[in-house]
Amino acid sequence: MNWDVIIKWLPRLTEGALLTLELVAIAVIAGLLLAIPLGIARASRHWYVRALPFGYIFFFRGTPLLLQLFLVYYGMAQFDVIRQGPLWPYLRDPYWCAIITMTLHTAAYIAEILRGAIQAIPPGEIEAARALGMGRRQTLLHIILPRAARIGLPAYSNEVILMLKASALASTITLLELTGMARTIIARTYLPVEIFFAAGLFYLLIAFVLVQAFKLLERWLRVDACQGR
Repeated sequence: MNWDVIIKWLPRLTEGALLTLELVAIAVIAGLLLAIPLGIARASRHWYVRALPFGYIFFFRGTPLLLQLFLVYYGMAQFDVIRQGPLWPYLRDPYWCAIITMTLHTAAYIAEILRGAIQAIPPGEIEAARALGMGRRQTLLHIILPRAARIGLPAYSNEVILMLKASALASTITLLELTGMARTIIARTYLPVEIFFAAGLFYLLIAFVLVQAFKLLERWLRVDACQGR
């Protein structure tokens, strides 16, 4: 193992790791915001409310992220109306294409997590809220969503880790995140073992920090729930 090479290129790998963190953070937060109405609609008792979210979720869960990334980055450019539209400066930029695709992709999975969490709430808690005179909106905001957040947090943390690993696909559209930066360095040094080893350590470190952060959040929410009782 040539440690001198790893140390020499460590700053560039750090740049790639920071971009990876940026992509993942924006995607999972924006995806969560998009997933909330989708998950609520998926948990509806009415089929016509569930239909559109079901189609969205079915598409993004049923097709590979790489294919979706290519459709956005390469496919959108095939339409004149898009090239001449106001969104073209963003859709021709690999950074925004990665953000948009990763957000849409993870939103489908988070919506299903939220749906399952909502349906896992004991009916007695919802009935108790209504017995206290809460309306549908109050019950949703003060009972259902906070309870679903606690139930779905472990699954959401897994989705964040999966998106961290999936972010490596952004390198296929010339984005120099951690994997893309590692491939660029390898093209110059011809030392794939050392560089990919260093990149792997970065991924492990980021995943470890994320896991610990979610453990602390789960513990805090559990304490908060106990205090609320």
